[in-house]
Amino acid sequence: MTDHGLDLAVIGNGRTAALVDPSARLVWWCFPRFDSNPIFCRLLAGDEEKGFSDVVLDGMVDQQSEYRRNTAIVSTVLTDHHSGAVRITDFAPRFKQLGRIFRPPQLIRIIEPVAGLPRITIRLRPAHEYGRPVERHSIGSNHIRYLDDTSTIRLTTDAPLSYIEREAPFVLTRPVHLVLGPDEPFPGDIEVTCREFADRTRDYWTDWARRLSISYDWQEAVIRAAVTLKLSNFEETGGIVAAHTTSIPEARGSSRTWDYRYCWMRDAYFVVKALNRISATRTMEDFISFVLGIAANTDDVLRPVYPVVPTDPMNEVIAQHLDGYRRNGPVRIGNQATEQAQHDTYGSLILAAMPMFFDRRLPRPGDEPLFRLLESLGHKAARLALEPDAGIWEYRGRQRVHTHSTAMCWAGCHRLAAIAKRLGFEDRVAYWSSIAGPMRDTLLERAWNPKRQAFTAAFGSDDLDASVLLLPELGVVEPEDPRFVSTVEAMERELVRDKHVMRYAGADDFGLPVTAFLICRFWLIDAWWSIGRRDEAMDLFQDALRHRNRYGLLSEDVDPQTGALWGNFPQTYSMAGLILTAMRLSRSWEDRYWRG
Repeated sequence: MTDHGLDLAVIGNGRTAALVDPSARLVWWCFPRFDSNPIFCRLLAGDEEKGFSDVVLDGMVDQQSEYRRNTAIVSTVLTDHHSGAVRITDFAPRFKQLGRIFRPPQLIRIIEPVAGLPRITIRLRPAHEYGRPVERHSIGSNHIRYLDDTSTIRLTTDAPLSYIEREAPFVLTRPVHLVLGPDEPFPGDIEVTCREFADRTRDYWTDWARRLSISYDWQEAVIRAAVTLKLSNFEETGGIVAAHTTSIPEARGSSRTWDYRYCWMRDAYFVVKALNRISATRTMEDFISFVLGIAANTDDVLRPVYPVVPTDPMNEVIAQHLDGYRRNGPVRIGNQATEQAQHDTYGSLILAAMPMFFDRRLPRPGDEPLFRLLESLGHKAARLALEPDAGIWEYRGRQRVHTHSTAMCWAGCHRLAAIAKRLGFEDRVAYWSSIAGPMRDTLLERAWNPKRQAFTAAFGSDDLDASVLLLPELGVVEPEDPRFVSTVEAMERELVRDKHVMRYAGADDFGLPVTAFLICRFWLIDAWWSIGRRDEAMDLFQDALRHRNRYGLLSEDVDPQTGALWGNFPQTYSMAGLILTAMRLSRSWEDRYWRG
């Protein structure tokens, strides 16, 4: 089979999610939750053919795969050398039913002939325990149960079971339907049910997209990014995972492999901001509730990252039965970052909660109890703002007073003064202003490096860091401040690689980084736009869009030399950055639509 790399689509429903490649091969599916054991793990299995489900067309010469417009449904057409063709439709059911959202941990695949007499083989090879093939199964009248020591997966189908069991080819003369999910009897007629679920799922997504408030330009790209953010939302708790995968390395042979199937608190600021900009307010509210639910336990130390069920463990271990993406291991389960001190977290949560006090669309406005909770975070931010931490890039082997961490702590305290003013608490306005003012003065003094003529990564450091491009966004400096303009110029000289932007250029715990961070490019585009370099910003954004895969998705990293995507996928940070930058750069609807 062809290795498609990260040219993958994500399908899901807010409870489960899977990745499918352009040949309609399901290569990754954690069941029943985003962070569960993968039933399909081919993406990380190296050269081993295990942990996948596909449809093999005899004599295939062409494949065409795409999302159905404004949905999370993938349609793939495979064509053979006799011009026979088969269409495969993949989705996870999601629609309104009985006054609530129906979203079972289930995948549905519809396979139908569209030309000639296509001869296909249906293969289903599930795994368990992170890479061990499931070796036991039992056949019923219309289903196959795949059993291991901890769980059972059921395939219900009207396709010939014996052909599936033996992986035997057969001529497809009628549509067949496959439902993968829990070991439960399937009610009703499978063909009627699958067709109904497909239609209702399509209607759900098109209606959801219709309510988005998007830019005039790049509408398709923004809608796809918005749907992807929605698919990263574990709706039961409100958590939004950083990505659906673990251990896609940042670069070949780098050992920079991390588990991103968790919720980073710093992502709250960026994701909430993006969702707010496109009016996806319900998802935004649920995520705010998730992070505030964590912050409500004021006796606990606030960790930078949590599972979608925050009380679950996150101990980092190595999967012994997976060789890794393109044999680039190790494959990690859990994330050691949960043990780190990352002080920007406190400011991120306060900024994420800001819409509760200012956005009049929201049905539950922020009140005094919520303000008092945020104040508890502000007190910790004030105490830790000038203390060393692991920083936004989560260094494992060193701690410094990072400029971005201090800036986020300042922003949290500064916003508390704004919230207090909104609520009419003048004494708290004065208090938080008195905290924020000196903190900003210290930040501007100690982060500025006269020799480098730039704000640097950490106090007293000569290193440059792309995260300081966010200083105007946070309100620390104005974009036209000569110090910021000079910082941007320094970034261009040292961190830009053929239009790609590195996080930093110096060695870290794993050596010198070689891939660029996609979110950092969006930060540079925003910086250029804000200081008046708008033609350059527009060109760089247009180029960024060309690095999306065929489905319009982005990972975390990109190789500056080859343009290949690396890092966990699809990356929430990158998709949120695309939305925010597109909304900033787009021409207005008034100018381009109503006035022609």
